[in-house]
This record gives sequence, C-alpha cells and structure tokens, in this order.
Amino acid sequence: MSRPGLPPRAAILGIAGTELTPEERELFRRSPPLGVILFGRNIDHPAQLRRLTASLREVLGEDAPILVDQEGGRVARLRPPHWPAFPAAGSFGDDPEAVERNYRALGATCRAEGFDVVCAPVLDLRQPGAHDIVGDRAFGDDPATVARLGARAAAGLRAAGCVPVLKHMPGHGRALADSHLTLPRVAAGIEALEADFAPFRALCAADGGQGFWGMTAHLLYAALDEQRPATLSPRVINGVIRGEIGFRGLLLTDDLAMRALYEDGGDPASLAVAALDAGCDVALHCPGIPAENAAVLSACPPVSERALEALAASRQRLRPAVAAGA
Repeated sequence: MSRPGLPPRAAILGIAGTELTPEERELFRRSPPLGVILFGRNIDHPAQLRRLTASLREVLGEDAPILVDQEGGRVARLRPPHWPAFPAAGSFGDDPEAVERNYRALGATCRAEGFDVVCAPVLDLRQPGAHDIVGDRAFGDDPATVARLGARAAAGLRAAGCVPVLKHMPGHGRALADSHLTLPRVAAGIEALEADFAPFRALCAADGGQGFWGMTAHLLYAALDEQRPATLSPRVINGVIRGEIGFRGLLLTDDLAMRALYEDGGDPASLAVAALDAGCDVALHCPGIPAENAAVLSACPPVSERALEALAASRQRLRPAVAAGA
C-alpha cells in the first residue's frame, strides 16, 4: 500500500464530524489506522463528502480503505435528496439480475464519493421469531437463495470498484435481541447453525475465500463457545469462520462500541486487543470519540502481513471490472 510515514495499525475508526479536526489529523499522522468508516454524522452533501474522503487519503495515503455502511433500505448513510434511495435486500424476492443491477448502481454511487469498501451484502438468514435487527436486511430465509443473491450483490459491488464486506459471520439471523444494546445468546445446535454458515461457505467456495472482507457477529453461540461471543472467540474465528466456512479474506470486527461486548466490563482498547488475539485482522471502532480512537490505536499492533495480503487479494478481484470501464 502507498502510505506516508508509519505503518498502519490494525484498526478502522470513525471520525467525529464532516471534516477532519486538527486533533484527528495529528493522531492519524502519529498513529495511522488502516482506514476510516463514515456515518451519517460525517456526510452532508456531495462536495463536502468528496473533500472529506480526499483529505482522509491525504493524511492516510491514497490506498487507505474508506468504508461506508450502505446496504440499502434502513441501513444507508448516503440518502436522498443528494443520493438515490436503494431498496432493502429483502425486497428483491428471487431475482438475481435485479440484485446485481441494484448493487452495481449502489457501488457506483459509493465509489463516486470516494468510498472503496462497502459493508454489504448481508448473508444472514431471516429467521421466524428473531429480533428484527436483521429482518428485511436479509435476502430471505433459504440458505441457497441467500447465497445466490448474495453472490450477485457482491459481483455488482465489485463491478463498481468496491470491495464487499460479508455480514455477519458466522450468521446473525437467530439473534433474539439487538446486539447494539445487549449480547444475544443463540441456543441452536450445530445442525441448525450449519444452515446459517451455508451462504458464507458458498461464496467462499466459489471465490477461494479471499475476494471479500468479512465482518463478525457479536453473538454468543452456545454450541460453539459457551463463554465468548464470536468476535472474541478463537473457536469461532479459527474453527468456524476460517475453518468450516473457509474464509481467507480480511476479517473485520463489527463495531466494538456495541453494548453486546460490554456485559463483562472492558473498554474499547482492551476489546480491540481481545478481538485481534482471537483471530480478527482488524478492530472496527465507530463512534469517532478522539480519546477512544487514541486508546484503540495505542493498543493495536501494526496490520499483519497476512491481513495486508488479504486486502491486496480483495482489490485484485476488482481490476478486471474496473479496467473494462465498469
């Protein structure tokens, strides 16, 4: 990667507002994160957003990933009137062509504003009786359908020049609570969980497991690890995500500020270290609070060579489409 100064830390961070503050600039020059994720608080209008993404790359380097959570439907940071409204995944039925067209247009919208990593598609299954934290963000309840449509969504994003992030490994659909607020506990056995793994496994098998990024789920799966949620569990990350599912790409935590991870205490820096020790490649911390960002960066080591190779591999998959003028 083309980077000024020091090697990046194994963290992706949020920032406070619609422009980089002098404090953020100094922190990122002194201890650069791998990249930055932007939210609604950071986005006002297209000209402002393009200035912001350009300034981020000026500080972090031209190849620094800039992420956006842009699924369509209720999870969208780019919204009307300045940007199109894209539909939720659950609105497509079983129409792979429409899915690919939609995510290609969504990716092109993101790419035009300076984003190169889009946190989508959601490969979780919609489960009866579960909390609606997933709901219509899922393509459906059938593993084969979700895999088929998720693959076309990822293809559309890649064609637009954006790296897809598969959510939420190894499967978030069975959550009975909102992980932003508390830790969901999943009691399902291994046989039931195999259905949740299936869409992720299918995309990894077709791609060699390196063409995407992945995002972990802040859920505790009793059949996999009775003590630790997936984000903090070596059993889940190494045994299931890297092992059974076959994921070989860059593995990102879900936001470490979510309350699911704080039931046993802790703080952002210690959670970042625990997630990296468990096998995640990069810690994601989104609130944009300067003191928390500084603590996370201080705690995180430089990005590993394995993670940098995974990042490069995900970008390699973009080149044919971009070269063709997509």
